[in-house]
Amino acid sequence: MKAPVTVACVQAEPVVLDRDATLDKLAALTAEAAGVGAQLVVFPETFVSVYPSSAWAKALAGWVDPRAKAAFAALARSALEIPGPGADRLGEIAREHGVWLVTGVNELDPTRNGTVYNALLYHAPDGSLALKHRKLVPTNHERLVWGQGDGGGLRAIETPLGRLGGLICWENYMPLARFSLYESGVEIYLGPTADDADTWQATLVHIARESRAFVVAPAHFQRASSYPEDFPLRELIEGMDVIGHGGSAILAPDGSYLAGPLYDEEGILYAELDPARLLEERQRFDPAGHYHRPDILHLEVTPLSE
Repeated sequence: MKAPVTVACVQAEPVVLDRDATLDKLAALTAEAAGVGAQLVVFPETFVSVYPSSAWAKALAGWVDPRAKAAFAALARSALEIPGPGADRLGEIAREHGVWLVTGVNELDPTRNGTVYNALLYHAPDGSLALKHRKLVPTNHERLVWGQGDGGGLRAIETPLGRLGGLICWENYMPLARFSLYESGVEIYLGPTADDADTWQATLVHIARESRAFVVAPAHFQRASSYPEDFPLRELIEGMDVIGHGGSAILAPDGSYLAGPLYDEEGILYAELDPARLLEERQRFDPAGHYHRPDILHLEVTPLSE
């Protein structure tokens, strides 16, 4: 990082299972953030177009339940193909507002469309797709929904804002995945998640202190009432209120909070990231620099498996 950067960490609900309406909402929120000077706008895990909450995704373990099959099909239909018009729209939004746009999506591979992936897309201000990362290991009930990702996107990328990189939700508990980002010099570490537990905040503090990077961590917010009336597993969430409480936050390289955490409502958190903080905190500890022993420890990453 060479200069201060204003970032926007978005905590918002998608228009559940409606890809086009969700992209419209994303466009409006990006315009709002850009209007107050944000240069980097980050959306939560699988914002496009639903996070499969354990409140209903557990039903996908059923062998013959037609409701479960229909629910998975609805999620897949609302997913985003790459390449495809949904991904193109994200590029257009980034280009229109001149921002780096990072979005969590359900991704459907158009060449093998039986598997959905949890992906994080980085669009540059010129509209190009600069990086795609698929979640390496879906967590718990998520294994009923998503396929396993590959090593693509496990390196931070150089941008005019600084080196950007990130992991999705519980990937952040994978030490070698984190170190791959550290080794590539990550300066703005992105951690979109669906984990709304208090313990997740301790994880964010640890990552900030371990990486000595800024952490931008949008969390998913979701209400049962936002599901469409014809959602096949709706009866499993009847009577519930908030089923994804959020917890979005922005942290400094010493683990202190610059904004948030934000719970139980939609909102956009903003912070100005001062590059001097990186040098100040890395004087004592640099995980891939002077506090690393590459003569003893070595990490090898296998990139794309395709």
